[in-house]
Amino acid sequence: MEGKWLIADRDLNEREGLKWLLKTSSIPVTNILLASNYQEFIVLFEKETPDIVLVELDMISKGEWSTFRELMQIYAPVLLLTSAEATFEKARLAIDMQALDLMIKPFSTTKVKSAYQKASRKLTIKNNAAGSRHSYYYKDISYEALFLSQATFIESYQIAALQTESNATIDTLHSFLTEYPFKDVRGIFPLSDMMILLFKDTCPNITEQCQKAMRRWEEEFSDPLAIVIHKGHDHSMSLNQKYLQIRKMMEFTYYKGYQQVVEFEYSPDWVHTDPFLTPPEQRAWVEMLTTIDLEQIKNWLYDEFLQLKDPYPDPGLVRIRLTSILAQVRRFMKTYNLHEDHDLERDYRYIFNSILYDTVLYRTVQNLILFIQRLFLGAETSIQNLKQDPIERAIAYMEANFSNSNLRLEDVAKYVDRNPSYFSHLLASRTSSSFTDVLSGIRMKEAKRLLLETSKQVKEISALVGYQNSNYFSKMFKEIIGLSPREFRMKKVDMLNGEIGSG
Repeated sequence: MEGKWLIADRDLNEREGLKWLLKTSSIPVTNILLASNYQEFIVLFEKETPDIVLVELDMISKGEWSTFRELMQIYAPVLLLTSAEATFEKARLAIDMQALDLMIKPFSTTKVKSAYQKASRKLTIKNNAAGSRHSYYYKDISYEALFLSQATFIESYQIAALQTESNATIDTLHSFLTEYPFKDVRGIFPLSDMMILLFKDTCPNITEQCQKAMRRWEEEFSDPLAIVIHKGHDHSMSLNQKYLQIRKMMEFTYYKGYQQVVEFEYSPDWVHTDPFLTPPEQRAWVEMLTTIDLEQIKNWLYDEFLQLKDPYPDPGLVRIRLTSILAQVRRFMKTYNLHEDHDLERDYRYIFNSILYDTVLYRTVQNLILFIQRLFLGAETSIQNLKQDPIERAIAYMEANFSNSNLRLEDVAKYVDRNPSYFSHLLASRTSSSFTDVLSGIRMKEAKRLLLETSKQVKEISALVGYQNSNYFSKMFKEIIGLSPREFRMKKVDMLNGEIGSG
């Protein structure tokens, strides 16, 4: 399929070299356009609407980035990117743009030709997909059989699910699968986030076929692929039940990553894990952050998240646990005024989104470690410039040590290197509360959490939040919250039961 190409690079020799490699290749090309700067690129792009774009990332300024991104999203050309910088930031931008490839200068002829071939194949698939849209119904199989438990049919099937990391490549995967020579395939069903394949129940080599298909996909496309195969032969199971099981199994890519074929014959189950940091874990994080101990943080995160084994915890709970850690990191940022740095604040939001939406746990953990490393560099500069906030540090210290019933104003003042009287004045000016009130608020917040999330007795909770006398704790709780601990717990239980009953 012939296509129109636009090559944009600031270096004349690079532009001409890239053009020459394209002209001397076997790739069918309608026209090759060249741009020497971003403005010229925009003019040519809007005038000619090329099918394939090869552009140097370094020529696009920060102020021009949003315009470039919107233009690529609207016209959706096949996109190849180049850069002279092999950095995490450039890789992130390429992933964000869903580029087919990112080539780092100086170029390898083999690498450039391979990227050209992939771009040409993707354009062919893209045009074929646009020209022919099929609704896949085989005999009595339809989408209803996947989604409705009542749907029935006589024949039994084995089911496979294929998912790319980016939903934007689902159309490409769809076209790839319809052209791939599978044997005994009885249905191909595109969904918004994955593809479902049905094979004859007697098909003996589904895994082998899927492995070969994955190798072919990896040769042609850059987006990683995961394949899950349900190999159960229980004829009493409906297609909908198999679909629900395989969809749940696909969530294991969060732990295992992509670029692999996984098969199973059972319904996977998650194990429960506490999604929140315990008080000792909070104290450990405060200590690691305060002492700027990156190595200890790495070990903690690796042990906690990258040593997990089957049965795995619910990915949703793991994400919540990561946000609990990020809350401690956020406190650290405010202690050293790092949240006022626009670049660090942008990176913080990127990490937050990575925790919520990234499809692979390992990548999220690595991103978090790199972010904390950047924060430590900023904190060391802040310390040198005496910009640390004693009140933020004091509150973080109190949140980490509230369970100590002997915690005093003098202890916290000493921690932030301030005179107790002056520190008390600073705390009241900032929070409009006394030291006792701030500490009580922290303790009551934790007490409410323990009352709601555990079945611990009030006496035990009293000790955990720093009160030696449970009667005094109950008195303070009622004075601050308006209910006794038992009344608070029962009221929340009654409210929850009422919501369940009404639902």
